[in-house]
Amino acid sequence: MSIISALSLSRKPATAFVIIGLYWGVFSAYAPEIKARIGAGDALYGALLLGTSIGLVASMWFAPRLDRALGERGMQFAALALALAFLLPGLVQSPLPFLGAMIAVGIASGLTDVLMNARVSDLEVANARSLMNANHAMFSVAYAMAAIATGAAREAQLPPMVVFAAVGVIAIALAPALRMAGSTVSRAAGTQGAFPWRLVVPCGLIVLVAFMSEAAVEAWSALHVERTLSGRAAEGALGPAMLGLTMAIGRFSGQLVAERLRELQVIFWATFLSAAGALIAAVAPTPIVAYIGFGTLGLGISVIGPMGLALVGRVVPSNVRTLAIARVAIIGFAGFFVSHILMGGMSELFGLRWAFASVAVALMALFAIIAMLGRRGVT
Repeated sequence: MSIISALSLSRKPATAFVIIGLYWGVFSAYAPEIKARIGAGDALYGALLLGTSIGLVASMWFAPRLDRALGERGMQFAALALALAFLLPGLVQSPLPFLGAMIAVGIASGLTDVLMNARVSDLEVANARSLMNANHAMFSVAYAMAAIATGAAREAQLPPMVVFAAVGVIAIALAPALRMAGSTVSRAAGTQGAFPWRLVVPCGLIVLVAFMSEAAVEAWSALHVERTLSGRAAEGALGPAMLGLTMAIGRFSGQLVAERLRELQVIFWATFLSAAGALIAAVAPTPIVAYIGFGTLGLGISVIGPMGLALVGRVVPSNVRTLAIARVAIIGFAGFFVSHILMGGMSELFGLRWAFASVAVALMALFAIIAMLGRRGVT
């Protein structure tokens, strides 16, 4: 009942999480086909995916201002921007236009991300309860469903453009349900006192590693299954689908756990699970074992990102909450830079097994950041 009430309370931003989850689920499952169509090798494909990161980081800087300008229409505007931007990856057929398409996707995705997370954080403070995990779980459910459906679409040889357009119709149909004003305090233009960078930066680094790990599975799991483990297209699509399903389970469970434990405690134990999953995926001899690895990693990282965002929303002053979340998101989305460079470069040089092993190493670096926050009195 706690999960249902949390989703009922935050149903408007939860709808935005569903929309963005559908888009990324489709994109991840189509990744091998898109990569082949634009004629890119692993390193080049990883570099081109940096376009998403460029767009994401760019959007983080103007999102708070746009939030103030658009008011209650902000999430609606973001959903329409997504519907337009995600048509582009389904159309391009060469590397340079693909880079431009991913920049546009990154801008629309980043704007949506900041606004929906800020609205959830506003609701958390106003209602004195944890809501972030339940909302991020809706992203994961939508992501998994979209990836599974896209696997069937690929087997039926449907082109990416058709599926992206279908999701666009859904996004436009749901846009009226996204009308929601942010907190007057959190959207205030001014701030008082020094900006709390000593809290924002460590929380941002936590989100960075979580997003880096998630992006590694989203963009490269299908390729790992199909190329390293000789799986079919439908089997490859199950890689990102497994991530989405287990992240949904982890986040729904995290919603219950978050009401009993502090964010930093949950992040600590989730890091162990995530690193183990990355190692299992790295050494997997068959697609089934790889799915176990992706699923284990998904269970762990499912709560790390939302908890990092919830943590900063809780510990910073209310008048800088949206700005703080945007800054954490800027740092966090740098994880996509790291992920695409790391995975593309490692795969090109040593293969995808070593690439996923390097994700495990990066996850274990979180323990030092957790210890730092603990010494600063954060729990």
